[in-house]
Amino acid sequence: MIDQGTIDRIMDAAQIVDVVSDFVSLRKRGVNYTGLCPFHDEKTPSFSVSPSKGICKCFSCGKGGNSVHFIMEHEQLTFYEALKYLAKKYNIEIVEKELSNEQKQAQSDRESMFILNGYAQQFFSNTLYNHPEGIAVGLAYFRERGFRDDVIKKFQLGYSPELRDALAQDAQRNSYKREFLVKTGLCIESDAQRLTDRFRGRVMFPVHTLSGKVVAFGGRILKKDDKTAKYFNSPESAIYHKSNELYGIYFAKQAVVKHDRCFLVEGYTDVLAMHQAGIENVVASSGTALTPGQIRMIHRFTPNITVIYDGDAAGIKASIRGIDLLLKEGMNIKVVLLPNGEDPDSFSKSRSASEFIDYIQSNEVDFIRFKTGLLLKEAGRDPIKRAELISDIVKSIALIPHDIIKSVYTKECSQLLEVDEKLLINQINKINLAELERDFAKNQTPPGANTATTNNIATPDFGEAPPPDFFYDEAGDVASPPKPEVATRNTELDYFEQEIALLILKYGNHKIYSYDNNEPPELIETFVCEYIQNELAMDEIALSHPVYATFLKECVERVQTPDFKSEKYFTQHPDQEVSRFAVEMSAERYQLSKIHSKYQSLESEAERLPDLVTRAIISLKDALLKQEIAQLNNSLRNATSTEEITTTQQRLLFLNSVRTRLAKILGDRIIIMR
Repeated sequence: MIDQGTIDRIMDAAQIVDVVSDFVSLRKRGVNYTGLCPFHDEKTPSFSVSPSKGICKCFSCGKGGNSVHFIMEHEQLTFYEALKYLAKKYNIEIVEKELSNEQKQAQSDRESMFILNGYAQQFFSNTLYNHPEGIAVGLAYFRERGFRDDVIKKFQLGYSPELRDALAQDAQRNSYKREFLVKTGLCIESDAQRLTDRFRGRVMFPVHTLSGKVVAFGGRILKKDDKTAKYFNSPESAIYHKSNELYGIYFAKQAVVKHDRCFLVEGYTDVLAMHQAGIENVVASSGTALTPGQIRMIHRFTPNITVIYDGDAAGIKASIRGIDLLLKEGMNIKVVLLPNGEDPDSFSKSRSASEFIDYIQSNEVDFIRFKTGLLLKEAGRDPIKRAELISDIVKSIALIPHDIIKSVYTKECSQLLEVDEKLLINQINKINLAELERDFAKNQTPPGANTATTNNIATPDFGEAPPPDFFYDEAGDVASPPKPEVATRNTELDYFEQEIALLILKYGNHKIYSYDNNEPPELIETFVCEYIQNELAMDEIALSHPVYATFLKECVERVQTPDFKSEKYFTQHPDQEVSRFAVEMSAERYQLSKIHSKYQSLESEAERLPDLVTRAIISLKDALLKQEIAQLNNSLRNATSTEEITTTQQRLLFLNSVRTRLAKILGDRIIIMR
């Protein structure tokens, strides 16, 4: 946890033009800068950077934000990883919360293991290019497979010598502890306490975290040995959990975001070959079934995934079971079947990137249709097998979280399977109901369960110290769950709430003058945010949009603080949802109403601030009245008793009279949104 003071220093130091210029060629245009958007392909610059507001914005694809948002999006980092990136750039020391001695030790051990893995990668790469055995065996293998040197170096491939303890000896000569050689799995310790290199005689494939650190290795043996596995991977450790890692994700993340699609293949060389062909948005599950952690990692960058199969029927049937997890996570899944005898490695080497993409686009089908067709072909007209097939397909459809998509697949599968749609729907509902009951039972806290509480919120009790991967999660898996997105709404009520939020954002710390309720009235000075809060509180009105409510609450809490600027505070807010809303609104996508003065000159927003604030509040109240009137009219149509009709009519008369008075205050207004 980085303290707020450090966050503020980072945000103050990270000038938006300086940060963006590391990745985008900018040209000055007026008070702002423009350049080609780094998040999508374009020929005409639509990416704008505002140094005065400290934000950037692409007016074509819509991406942008403050310095932290830009780094998060461009480098595919979490919020705290982006802060650390900027802190390193500007030489700012990160101050985090105090850890216990056990936690400090766990953190230190993890760092030592990452450092040792980095050393081991350099050792293997150096052996590949500079050691006679590495050149003759390892490098010859990669070149025989058709891999160029730029791809070999990009993925930091290497070779582990056949000598029993070559790495162990070199590491200890360079002062690396044998303890961590064992903990990382690079070496195996015998009962006689002798170290043996785990990967000796193998070509090496480093596995990288999202931030580029080497977390593990995969090794392929080159000599024929029926007693030895062809591929050998690092064992689970304090830093490596294979269920949370995907081979190639570090090199693929930006391309995945750019193309809004991720290709999933099986092996290391499939990833290398596709990169060499110019297709970079590809990762590998490394021969293991997909796990929820791996799926969540992909979902951070895109909901769209295309699984590429090499035509091996047995392999396809085995992997299909894992793909059901993708459906459960709400992913949009396509499947591509390569021609017989081809795999992504061989197929990509015989075609250009454009030809490969054309083949995918022409041959990909959604997963449910693919699975249905595959199982139908296998079942034939056998009624028992068809019944099993229907049950299997229904279970897959039931996993889909989106009701509309689920409904579409149900209708299509009923036609493909020649089964009544209602029967499928009933079966799906039974499965979903059973799942809800299991979840409910699982989430019931049994008597005597061990929980710890902080501020009355139940949290797991980790005992003396958190699990080893609690503090460092390079993949972003051990973190607070993302907040649900605020649903997009387009009602009149929402629009006027938005106007109030914009006033708080831009002018919350400005002062305006108004009259109090004394006799005679006295002129008082108040901050805009406080005036809005008081006016809404008088009628017991609360802003319904959670971000807008945060604007008002936190602005009132902090407005008395010296040098507080509401726009700067919210665009740099630690809550990503709040800061993104603030940046979006600050980018002038929203504009307050323009009003001419009695002299026909166009008044600035600051000059007419009291009027803008008053009108925004009254407009919101009017919208709330209109909403209640609509509800009462509906109640009136359904009223059954004379008393109910009379009461409703009286309330309607009163509300309409209030709206009439508000209309006189509001007058005519022109609302401009762009």
